[in-house]
Amino acid sequence: MDFHHSSNNILDTIAMIEKYRLDIRTVTMGISLLGCMRSATKDTCTAVYDTITRRAEHLVSECEKIERELGIPIVNKRISVTPVALIASREHELVAHALDEAAKAVGVNFIGGYSALVEKGMSESDSRLIASIPEALASTDVVCSSVNIGSSRAGINMDAVRTMGEVIKQAAELTKDQGAIGCAKLVVFANAVGDNPFMAGAFHGVEEPDCVVSVGVSGPGVVDRALGSLAGASLDEVAEAIKKAAFKITRAGQLVGTMASQRLQVPFGIVDLSLAPTAELGDSVAHIMEHMGLSQVGTHGTTAALALLNDAVKKGGMMACSRVGGLSGSFIPVSEDKGMIDAVRAGTMSVDKLEAMTAICSVGLDMVAIPGDTSAELIAGMIADEAAIGVMNHKTTAVRVIPVPGMGPGDQVDFGGLLGYAPIIPVSTVDNSEFIRRGGFIPAPVHGFRN
Repeated sequence: MDFHHSSNNILDTIAMIEKYRLDIRTVTMGISLLGCMRSATKDTCTAVYDTITRRAEHLVSECEKIERELGIPIVNKRISVTPVALIASREHELVAHALDEAAKAVGVNFIGGYSALVEKGMSESDSRLIASIPEALASTDVVCSSVNIGSSRAGINMDAVRTMGEVIKQAAELTKDQGAIGCAKLVVFANAVGDNPFMAGAFHGVEEPDCVVSVGVSGPGVVDRALGSLAGASLDEVAEAIKKAAFKITRAGQLVGTMASQRLQVPFGIVDLSLAPTAELGDSVAHIMEHMGLSQVGTHGTTAALALLNDAVKKGGMMACSRVGGLSGSFIPVSEDKGMIDAVRAGTMSVDKLEAMTAICSVGLDMVAIPGDTSAELIAGMIADEAAIGVMNHKTTAVRVIPVPGMGPGDQVDFGGLLGYAPIIPVSTVDNSEFIRRGGFIPAPVHGFRN
């Protein structure tokens, strides 16, 4: 009986990989750089390069071996590091180049952590790093950047929000020849977490061990297939089916994480349960909601469908693995999800609906291409709105918007690879600059004080 049961499980997993596009989206090694601080930035850069290349020397080769042994694709191998604003006080661009070179030397897809945490105020180092982000992203290939501008305990730093609106515009301008791809590597967070393995927002939190390996699973195809046979089922039956699919996906993630941890001799961090789509057919979070009965995502009922999906994924995943962390929800990045792209193109999905869905999902306005002439203040307003949802609801929210120079509604930008392509979505042009220019802080909510 036991043999029969386990062989069934194995056959199940094989079917999930082959037919339903089960993959492990990322194995991410978190590396602390706190020991790399030196009095001269040049020496810090050398220490950063040496630390990363030593720690992650075998990351890619061991992941490739695990892929071959289990037959499960591991789409990305990544590194996250201590927020760079904490380890260098000036000349941060030099550190960005050291990160880029180290990441290329060990063969990972992305390295995250060109970051600053400024929810309660900005140090000189934070200010300098933030000012350097556009140039750093334009002159490197695989470095990702994030800035945390709010939290439920600190409120929202509106000076930082205003600055990030300007930084996003500059990053777009400096990479306009590549469809403003600099903005695709920059995330503005509220309630950022230090164990998130997904890019572009990954950084290695100061509360983490020296080195840790975490896994981001992704199985929209598996969940979608689980609903294929449920025509006419009630929504609680739909939730049950999603829960079971999420359990299997997470089990696979835990297996990969445990193996990677043992072979790299590094502690196992977490499994992030997030459903992360790609622009390929059959790998869409939007299509899952459409298979629940919505003709197209964006119509009334979409937020409720997403709530059901997100909750069921969490419940199934948490039963499968005791070390769940990161963001663990559903990502709805427009450019990386075929169903979302189609809905924006059809006019069914608006920025306002995406914002409403943020109250339920992991991230927020993610990989949303907007008109190139959108002002820095309007972008800051989008960041503030998303941050308010996160801060008031004790959850992570984020903004990754891409104001594509020279493009407007109806145009399309192509980023290539995993980042996909996106129609330009119209945004409000009603002026908000007086509100944004006030600066200061939006205070923490009263329910932020729980001790």
